[in-house]
Amino acid sequence: MKTITTTIIAALFVSVITNAQNTFTLKSKDIGGQATTQQVFNGFGCTGGNISPELNWENVPEGTKSFAVTMFDPDAPTGSGWWHWVIFNIPASAKELVSNAGNLEKNLAPAGSVQSITDFGKGGYGGPCPPEGSSPHQYVITVYALKVDKLSLDKNANPAMVGFYLSQNTIQKASLVMYYKR
Repeated sequence: MKTITTTIIAALFVSVITNAQNTFTLKSKDIGGQATTQQVFNGFGCTGGNISPELNWENVPEGTKSFAVTMFDPDAPTGSGWWHWVIFNIPASAKELVSNAGNLEKNLAPAGSVQSITDFGKGGYGGPCPPEGSSPHQYVITVYALKVDKLSLDKNANPAMVGFYLSQNTIQKASLVMYYKR
């Protein structure tokens, strides 16, 4: 009985480790726990590079037909947070967004993707820029694996509408959090 119990426990342990290693995961070569001046917004009193971070994902769930990426600050003093980046209709063949893909003028985002308006009132990436003296804000960057090829939205879609479509079509999602204070 002891051998059977030990074997079952060992098999469960291996299963847990294997499953943890194969989960949908978001990573970045550009960011760690803190935003750098490279990612910080250039405006509203902030002087940063306003460069969106490189992002890459692995262990894509079966059935994924496209991706979306968002960056949200739940700590913004607005009562509803602040959307810094909304990009969707990223082809299923894409496994990363290169650094500065959020710059619409550079045309670095995957072909066919759409960068809709943010709370800055325009499309593309807008980096961290919390009020001076506030506690550190968290910036949640999320990649969504979607069950549809495209969201039937355009570049004028607001973040709430994109969020509604994402919630209806997400298979899995993975996130990174970075913090910034000024």
